[in-house]
Amino acid sequence: MATTVGRLVMRPAKQAELPAITAFLTDHIATAMFPLSNLARYGWGSAAPRGPRFWVAEHNGQITDVLTITNEGMVMPNCPSGDWSEIAQICADRPLIGLTGGSDQCDAVLVALKLTEAPAGINGREPLMQLDLADLVTPDGNGQLEPLAETNKSQMADWRAAFVTEAMGADPDKAASIGARDVATYITNDSHRVLVVNDAPVALTGFNATLPDTVQIGGVYTPPDLRGRGYARRAVALHLAEARDDGARNAILAAANPAARRAYAALGFQRTGDFTLHIFKTPQVAHG
Repeated sequence: MATTVGRLVMRPAKQAELPAITAFLTDHIATAMFPLSNLARYGWGSAAPRGPRFWVAEHNGQITDVLTITNEGMVMPNCPSGDWSEIAQICADRPLIGLTGGSDQCDAVLVALKLTEAPAGINGREPLMQLDLADLVTPDGNGQLEPLAETNKSQMADWRAAFVTEAMGADPDKAASIGARDVATYITNDSHRVLVVNDAPVALTGFNATLPDTVQIGGVYTPPDLRGRGYARRAVALHLAEARDDGARNAILAAANPAARRAYAALGFQRTGDFTLHIFKTPQVAHG
């Protein structure tokens, strides 16, 4: 059933509209890496947990808004002309695990869903930063990157467990299993690298979404006793240089804290907005 968005109509997308949807999201790529990369990985109509479903609004035959909801219930709005109360009706009566995208739009959807007070494991509004990889600055330093598969997987799982506990508020009792699961996924996807200095791993870096010409950085981690030495900065730069050599032209990230922002700015990143990753502690169901 279609719902109105202002004077527009938001309705389930048709597969024939996939090229137009892809073009629209590409025009909004800074906040659309997750829906685009999920679409590229899982395809149209996939039953995978992260398989995307789309709703669109259009005006004069042109798509003006795209709402993406994954099968597992992640809401991803790219709806610049959205009537949030109507978009909330699309989200209603289905289990939702969270929202991600431009912060203002995610905030508006949360309000419309009346879920602003729902317990959240992650509620991050972070500066969104972008870089033309032609302008990448690679800092001097020691060390080289190694694929995650060539390192101590148990140690990397421990690092990932520490990251999800520290940065994402994961339950410490569940962190070990999350770490092992994530490292296995990263190895399968070949998405992460480890900076090694004098045969010892010192920093983890990776891409949490990728397209042929754009990569999105996520999950960068340095153990506490190795911080402040520029390891993460160099790891990210070397990984971006590798992606650039493989054809990528742009990079996107959300900076978690002032120190990270300074490090990324030194690589050439510039702030372009704000990005939200909001994950509920348990799935939530809004009722129109």
